[in-house]
Amino acid sequence: MTVIQKKADNPIAHLTPEDIEQLGMELDAIRQDVIDSRGADDAAYIRRMIKTQRGLELGSRAVLLFSAFPPAWVVGTAGLSVAKILDNMEIGHNILHGQWDWMRDPKIHSTTWEWDMASPAEQWKHSHNQVHHTYTNVIGKDNDLGYGIMRVDEDQRWSPFHLGQPVWCFINAVFFEYGIAAYDLDLGAVVKKKQTKDPEFRRRAKEVVAKIRKQATKDYVVHPLLSLPTGSFLPTLAANFTANVVRNLWSNSIILCGHFPEGVETFEKRSIDGETKGEWYVRQMLGSANISGSKALHVMSGNLSHQVEHHLFPDLPSNRYAEIAPKVQALFEKYDLTYCSRPLVPQVYSAWHKVVRLSLPNGWLATTNRKNLPSQLKTLWAMSTKGPKVRRAAQARLTQLAKRQEAGKQVGAAA
Repeated sequence: MTVIQKKADNPIAHLTPEDIEQLGMELDAIRQDVIDSRGADDAAYIRRMIKTQRGLELGSRAVLLFSAFPPAWVVGTAGLSVAKILDNMEIGHNILHGQWDWMRDPKIHSTTWEWDMASPAEQWKHSHNQVHHTYTNVIGKDNDLGYGIMRVDEDQRWSPFHLGQPVWCFINAVFFEYGIAAYDLDLGAVVKKKQTKDPEFRRRAKEVVAKIRKQATKDYVVHPLLSLPTGSFLPTLAANFTANVVRNLWSNSIILCGHFPEGVETFEKRSIDGETKGEWYVRQMLGSANISGSKALHVMSGNLSHQVEHHLFPDLPSNRYAEIAPKVQALFEKYDLTYCSRPLVPQVYSAWHKVVRLSLPNGWLATTNRKNLPSQLKTLWAMSTKGPKVRRAAQARLTQLAKRQEAGKQVGAAA
């Protein structure tokens, strides 16, 4: 059994089953070292982070009481945006992973924590911790992979619907927390199967509605009303909306960078049949990407800038990922695997380039130039309007042309 999917250029073809299991044991050793050394410094880190976030949010909301004045609006909105990002990324996401359960602090525990997010914590933990982290990047099993609205791999059949993929992706980014809530409910599948009257679905839907109502009341009613005496009701309302959008765009970008840029592998369902612990580790390594940058970037990303390390060890304290990253990267080099890491801007560009590329038929961007653009636009129109036979024939032509052009580039480079 191999963990890699259908592609001929299998990135682990050079590894024997013994190599993969040895790699797994070496990763187990890295994890155990962190577990054995967890202690007061780690506990102090998360408590300090929570105190900082709460102080920043309280201070920002105090400033927004006077948000009718532009400097106060800018300062308060910026501070509230950062506070919401910290609440979701470095604090909520990681506490809900159980990274701090070892402290046995009932106030900082995965079973008691709730966050400033449309999705209730319990529902998110099921879809994220249990489903996503078990089936990372397995098409048809990991719903995080494209969130059911995007084509995420060349071997997925293209349809005209995918032309709107960049639009759906952007809308999802702006309202990301609500998209996550709908995803946690598996809303698309429920509606498709006409199961909206199912008692269990209704119970979970009521929980989501209650959570959204509570969050909206706080951001769009209570705090704007508190600003009313200074004539700041509408500016505070706008500030809260802006902070939520900023938080959504940021968290969506970080998650796209960790799962979707060029160079990240996807996997078929059948590829994980009988998967061993070592093979699971390799899938996490090849199905993730990192963002290089400053300590501030790592904190603001919830240390998901170390997405490779997080997927390998989702229950380790997030402040330790930077420490183990060089050890993990050394294993990539030892076993001749590609450690996908780029700075933030190139990684965001790479992810969005893939979103756009896969919204089109395979090979379309690779073969597009000024000379053949008119004929390709006609081909694309035909594929969008004339049925599956035309789509398959045109797709085959585009793929063949792209392969010829790629082969030509390789020959030129060799020469």
